[in-house]
Amino acid sequence: MKIIFTPLTMISLALSATATTDNSISSGYPEGIKSSANIFYSGMKDGVAGYRIPSIVTAKDGSLIATIDERVPHLGDLKFSRNINIVVRRSEDNGKSWGEEITAIDFPDGKSASDPSMVVDEKTGYIYCFYNYMDLDKEKDVYYFHYVLSKDNGKTWSKPVDITEQITKPEWKNAFKFISSGRAIYTSDGKILHNIVDVGKRCVYIFGSDNNGKSWYVIDTPVSPADESKVMELSDGRWMINSRVNGAGQRHIHISDDKGKTWTSYADHQLPDPSCNGSIIRYSSKKAGADKDRLIFSNAASKNGRQNLALRISYDEGKSWSASKTIYKGASAYSDMSVLPNGDIAIFFEKDGYKKNEVVVVSLAWLTNGKDTYKPAAKK
Repeated sequence: MKIIFTPLTMISLALSATATTDNSISSGYPEGIKSSANIFYSGMKDGVAGYRIPSIVTAKDGSLIATIDERVPHLGDLKFSRNINIVVRRSEDNGKSWGEEITAIDFPDGKSASDPSMVVDEKTGYIYCFYNYMDLDKEKDVYYFHYVLSKDNGKTWSKPVDITEQITKPEWKNAFKFISSGRAIYTSDGKILHNIVDVGKRCVYIFGSDNNGKSWYVIDTPVSPADESKVMELSDGRWMINSRVNGAGQRHIHISDDKGKTWTSYADHQLPDPSCNGSIIRYSSKKAGADKDRLIFSNAASKNGRQNLALRISYDEGKSWSASKTIYKGASAYSDMSVLPNGDIAIFFEKDGYKKNEVVVVSLAWLTNGKDTYKPAAKK
């Protein structure tokens, strides 16, 4: 399991001849779904138990980039598995078809990488893929934080960059902590923002970069209660965190109006949740020339187990949400989303007891029952 580097330190593409895609619209989806593709699934590759933890972004060239854990011996998490890799597939036609599997990270046995989360740097176009790393032979239960970088819209990936010392404190070394999977954000003032979960303290810490990844920092303010979380910049510049909270039965929301120094928190009973990772994205912004501010939220919208993958839309920056629109009623868990160049929404989610990981594409009109439609943002 060797990583081969070119003189430019870019990882060579590891293409799998067995990578196939089921592009037929699966049964169980409602009418109006534009497309579905089962892009990572149990049995896809010999010797691989399955795939978990989806992340998806739209690259600057319009390509969809999907990353996920390739969990080799079993589906257990990082601290229990000696062999988890991170793999990628790309779509250049808005999710209808997908290229072969690309290996972004593949460490030797005993060293594992897990929980991918991505962000596109809007200035450079580079894609950061963050992940958690562990050496189970030398430092079991000690989490390190890395990223790999793609400068060509997800086709190739750099060697790993370790930012652990920049975004943690020495006394955190043995804490059960990890970077939330799914996505980070790029703010209107050029920051990359993401979060670290401290499981023992039931909180998250914001980390980020103000200089396009040249250096990184952590804001030493615990935000609680929270587990896996997503950060969002609101239209007025405030920051919002949308959090999983184990055992709570709904999402928790945290708001900061001083760039993360202090936070106010509340349980959002509009967003039922079974203690599972979800996703929130900005669909449109008036400041960017759109007709409306829109946020979209996805999760397993149930208090009774990981099921009923659904979307909601907000026109007031998350103060209120629409009724849920179900994508899939059956077993469904982690999800992530991205907006396509044509205004459609791609949802990448775990399905049917972690046996499938599908990308479903829907329109804004479908989500809103025809009450709202995509309009390209006015150029500024």
